[in-house]
Amino acid sequence: MSILSRLFGRGGADAPQSAEHAEEYQGFRIVPAPRKEGGVWRIAARIERDRGGEMKVHELVRADTLPDEEAARAASLAKARQVIDEQGDGLFDQR
Repeated sequence: MSILSRLFGRGGADAPQSAEHAEEYQGFRIVPAPRKEGGVWRIAARIERDRGGEMKVHELVRADTLPDEEAARAASLAKARQVIDEQGDGLFDQR
């Protein structure tokens, strides 16, 4: 898998979805999905929201990396909350 595929949300086995760690935040659902890359974990999450009966999804991937999965999971949730605070529903209108 190419680096571009991993950076833009096409992760496979290296992109575990942590559904058991999902949280609701201001009407959005955040699923942390840190990605193991070599010896570090890249901050990543899936942000979801039902808009008019249609599930909208945004894949968040940051350049930031951390040495352990739990720290990356916590940072992924924090970064997703920040993006929601800044962009709200506009997050889904950027495509």
